[in-house]
Amino acid sequence: MLETFRTRQVEVTTALRELLSIAGRVGARSLAGRIGSDVVDKLSADRFHLVVVGEFNHGKTTFVNALLGAEVLPVGVTPTTAVIHHLEYATEPRAELVRASGERTTMPFEEVRKFAVGQEKGSESATSEVKHLEVFYPAELLRERIVLVDTPGVNDLSLQRADITYSYIPRSDAVLFLIDAGQPLKESERVFLNEKLLGQSRDKIIFVVTKKDIWSEDEEEEALAYIRTELAKLIRTPVVFPVSAKRAAEGHPEESGMPELLSHLTKFLAEERGRILLDNALGEGLEAARMLVKGIDARRRAAQMSSEELARRIDLLEKDLAGQSRTIEERRAGIREEVAAIRAWVQRDLAHFVDDVTRQIPDLVDNHAADDIKVWLGPFLEKTFADWAEAETKEIANALEALAEKTIALVREDAHDVAKRVGQALGSDVRSPSVEVDTLGYDVGVFALFTLGLGVMFTNVLLGGLLLLASPVLAVYVKDKVEAETKKRAKELAPNALREAAARVGPKLDEMIQEFAQRLDQWVVTAGEELHREVIEVLEAARTERAGKAPGALAATQACDAEAKELTGVVERLETMRRSLWTTDAATK
Repeated sequence: MLETFRTRQVEVTTALRELLSIAGRVGARSLAGRIGSDVVDKLSADRFHLVVVGEFNHGKTTFVNALLGAEVLPVGVTPTTAVIHHLEYATEPRAELVRASGERTTMPFEEVRKFAVGQEKGSESATSEVKHLEVFYPAELLRERIVLVDTPGVNDLSLQRADITYSYIPRSDAVLFLIDAGQPLKESERVFLNEKLLGQSRDKIIFVVTKKDIWSEDEEEEALAYIRTELAKLIRTPVVFPVSAKRAAEGHPEESGMPELLSHLTKFLAEERGRILLDNALGEGLEAARMLVKGIDARRRAAQMSSEELARRIDLLEKDLAGQSRTIEERRAGIREEVAAIRAWVQRDLAHFVDDVTRQIPDLVDNHAADDIKVWLGPFLEKTFADWAEAETKEIANALEALAEKTIALVREDAHDVAKRVGQALGSDVRSPSVEVDTLGYDVGVFALFTLGLGVMFTNVLLGGLLLLASPVLAVYVKDKVEAETKKRAKELAPNALREAAARVGPKLDEMIQEFAQRLDQWVVTAGEELHREVIEVLEAARTERAGKAPGALAATQACDAEAKELTGVVERLETMRRSLWTTDAATK
């Protein structure tokens, strides 16, 4: 199935490159650049991301090795992966250490095992600033442009690292959720599924029951029936595969269940995730083609103009673009004003939250024994902060989504007026361009609004960033200190920890809101000026060619007709490929 997807990917890329070529010949430089960098290059570079999630002692690393067909990662008495591993294809094994600062360090492949719990060299701090480890290996699964993300196993999934839950999982193409055959569906796993996973990734979870070799045939049938029944209470049609990595490692794949899992996985990636990827690229290509039709029409009209008339039209369009800039600046000012208000109330909310929890701490400490405080104070602060952050980020996302919707509606209205004026400047009827919001559809941000829903995506990204900043302070700092302190010190340390966490989180909130605003601002500028700039670029290219003794009006018109015909053929192919993405199943049934 992945081979079919790759074939389609090549076909789509080929058609888009032809579109890029036409844009270049017509003189639409900006449009050609966008097709190349935002569509063709990203489509070519895309990978499928598989995230493996599971509690400690569920055989996760053994399972990952079975997927790779070799013991790439270390397995021992305590095989929990201490840092996130990105496993990608390479002809020779190698590894790179990626730190939080972005610094990369090449390391011998053999040293990968030092990042397993109990096997690190030095103290825990040796891995604390490591963002992830990139492991390159010539495994057949990875050859299919798949990135396998192996996450740290923990004793309780509710404590799963925030960067996994809120960053990796939303961006993944499939989540392999591991369940231990010996203790299926513990309460902590149910809680994690309900509270953290199902809301983000319901349609891409594959449940993998590991260590099925501990069951007899009768036990396997009974156990799987129980697991499917229990999962059906959480998700309508759970996909469950029992596997034995041990049997696979022993050279008995037919008894391991791994071939069945891999078959389903590759089909899922090709048919479900792959279709979405190709559909986005085809949609962007068709929108670019619609803009290019206007460019060819402008070039054809330029061929009929004298040099003086051509210069006058270009000057007219440039003056109109300058006037349009005032309208665009009004839209940008509106964005800045509303974003400033959002930033202000977010900072007030954070300050009020810290004050409210700080007031509660003395009573909470007084009502518990010192030994109890050592156990619950850190986790209590962490959960309280996480609950606030989740509610707050939803509010932020809703406010930004409303701002984006209003801005897009205004820009669409502006586009109708622009089309009329550009048509008048060219002496032709230029229809209003279709102002799309997915011109950078591969990115997370404003362009997810009409595809995945801005609220869900922005909340996940923002919430993950906040918890990553706050968790070390709340869960580690307070707990370690309080263990050797009195209740009096606990009352002092807990508010300090809250204030320190808030000091870290406040700037991050502000930064992410401003980043979103900048992207919306950039989109407003691009969408507002696109038609003007394309037509001006095309006319400028025609003027330059004319100055260089280019072919006469008849030859230039014939060239435009040929390009229009070629463009029509490319559009027909793009439309056919897009239709076929969603009709293949019906045709084969």
